[in-house]
Amino acid sequence: MLNKEREEAVVSLCQKTIRERSYSGEEQGVVKVLKENMEAMGFDEVTIDHYGNIIGCIKGKKPGKKVLFDGHIDTVPVTEEKEWQYPPFAAEIHDGKIYGRGTSDMKGAVSAMTCAAANFAKDTDRDFAGEIYVAGVVHEECFEGVAARAISKAVQPDYVVIGEASQLNLKIGQRGRAEIVLETFGVPCHSANPEKGVNAVYKMAKVIEAIRTLVPTHHPVLGDGILELTDIKSSPYPGASVVPEYCRATYDRRLLVGETKESVLEPIQKLLDKLMAEDPQLKVKASYAVGKERCHTGNEIEGERFFPGWLYDENSDFVQAVLGELKDMGYAPEITQYNFCTNGSHYAGEAGIKTFGLGPSRENLAHTVNEYIEIDQLAKITDCYYGVMKALLK
Repeated sequence: MLNKEREEAVVSLCQKTIRERSYSGEEQGVVKVLKENMEAMGFDEVTIDHYGNIIGCIKGKKPGKKVLFDGHIDTVPVTEEKEWQYPPFAAEIHDGKIYGRGTSDMKGAVSAMTCAAANFAKDTDRDFAGEIYVAGVVHEECFEGVAARAISKAVQPDYVVIGEASQLNLKIGQRGRAEIVLETFGVPCHSANPEKGVNAVYKMAKVIEAIRTLVPTHHPVLGDGILELTDIKSSPYPGASVVPEYCRATYDRRLLVGETKESVLEPIQKLLDKLMAEDPQLKVKASYAVGKERCHTGNEIEGERFFPGWLYDENSDFVQAVLGELKDMGYAPEITQYNFCTNGSHYAGEAGIKTFGLGPSRENLAHTVNEYIEIDQLAKITDCYYGVMKALLK
């Protein structure tokens, strides 16, 4: 376990990052804090890319593998600050817990990664084989894996550690996520004479009912490839006596290993083609949603909302190496999977890089009122990340 001085250092860094509000696109304050601390801690290189991701690097004296520790530094907004027991950006400590937005998701993990890397470099006098990278990633709450593409291109890591909450357990996979958009196109007319037009909402209602008959794909470990309606909008809105000429429905599709953009849309498109053949008035289109946001650097980040699933065998050499080291250190991690989407969608799902998750705190604290991280978990995960470095940089 960490000594008192090192525990205080990681707690202090976590508090500093929490006090910098960092909604997606506003992460510059946290980047500044991390940059100052990485440089003070002796990182060999600290860079900020065009999206605003910050990447710190510590190089060993011998050639070897590259290990990338990935943690996003953007958070979801605080909607009702008055509902919080403690101020969400004050990072107050009460009963052994640091309270604030992003403590669990996931500034605690990023702080732990940073401190663990510095501790490992100091203790080994950099006499290890390989390179350690710590990335503070932007815009993850909007686009899981999109900003991470720039990081993996720059670093080209051999291993990636995702720091999302896991209560110190090892996560070797997750379902991915896609946002599928269905659009129906009608003919507008005065609502006093609806027979003269085609109501796009009525057409969408038929499509929605038909979509519910589709049987979800299934994976023995990850579960069902769920397809769930999440919102519906019509135009013009408000209608003001106009039959709507357009309707858009968005579906959340949870992705399984091996599913592609083409394979996911194929059964939906076949169903839509059948419906259109039966109803000449039905005009419907299926596609993936595309998001575009502005980064704190002023540049734009854009991506199609398709983030693949991934899964590794628990007997994989790198998983067993980390598991063995953590057990030798006195920890008893379980090997499971994440229930939500992470930047692993890019590293493992798209790029095929050996990836696992290991983080502090509970998964169900993310995005909640009174979010917190236990100092005990923060200290232990700093210790665990140190163990990961020992296991993989030999």
